[in-house]
Amino acid sequence: MKHLPKHLQPRWRYLAIGLEAWPDAEIDRRAFQREVWYAGQNLLGDPGSAAADLSVIRFTFANGEGEALVRVRRGETEPARAAIACIDEIDGAAVGVRIRGISGTIRAAEENYLGRRGQVTEERNVVFGNEERVAVVCDGSADVRLDEAFTGATDLDYDLA
Repeated sequence: MKHLPKHLQPRWRYLAIGLEAWPDAEIDRRAFQREVWYAGQNLLGDPGSAAADLSVIRFTFANGEGEALVRVRRGETEPARAAIACIDEIDGAAVGVRIRGISGTIRAAEENYLGRRGQVTEERNVVFGNEERVAVVCDGSADVRLDEAFTGATDLDYDLA
């Protein structure tokens, strides 16, 4: 089978996405892809979702932080951004989604927007609510583990143990 001529081949744009959730959240590529499809279909409808053709190309997620690269057809980046911004939960875990940038190639998207986490997180013992607790500390803020969940706190809310 012959390839399509270059002027007939589909053109793609790549959305670099940053993900943030609680440190105990477990999110995989399949669940993220499903949420991207649902968000596209719910916001854009069937024709708009088919036109955008949202596909997850790269995905990593660990310790409450992750990155993804989503392929979208050229000319459909704004509707795709709006659909992805509607994602607030994946497999029951609350998640924050941020579009870091848009690029024309996978390589440029990875070099410019992905793979460079400027923040270093560490697990430490802190005093929160007059009790010593375990927290994931990152740049002056912390996710403090309460009995079954986490709560967000700033450096003014806790003391290092």
